[in-house]
Amino acid sequence: MRAVLDPNVLIAAALSPQGSPARILRAWLDGAFELITSPLLLEELERALSYPKLRPRISPDEAHALVALLRDEAELRPDPTGVLPARSTDPGDDYLIALAADSRAIIVSGDHHLLELAGQLPVQSPVEFLAVIEPT
Repeated sequence: MRAVLDPNVLIAAALSPQGSPARILRAWLDGAFELITSPLLLEELERALSYPKLRPRISPDEAHALVALLRDEAELRPDPTGVLPARSTDPGDDYLIALAADSRAIIVSGDHHLLELAGQLPVQSPVEFLAVIEPT
């Protein structure tokens, strides 16, 4: 199984080591699924991690370590090219949709713009995805 983790899920993992997003990241490191990323996703993550509101909770060293881990260990795919079809009401999410489609991956997100597409696309919340990779 392959998954694209929305940067908001990766940030949530860094903010709360006990939460569902952090459990997803640990499951990936344990081999439960393949994590797909791209240069654009890593750039968005790096930019978001440098926001002043996150600095008190995520140090620059922690932010750098997370981006480096993903760059080194996740499957790095090329960014989607060309004009991306508008699928989300937030055009900034369309590259994630294209990346997941190109990779045959599930999108894991807490973003309501993506979650509202769950009936049309393979999109799951972190809790839903955890239920798939950590069945009870």
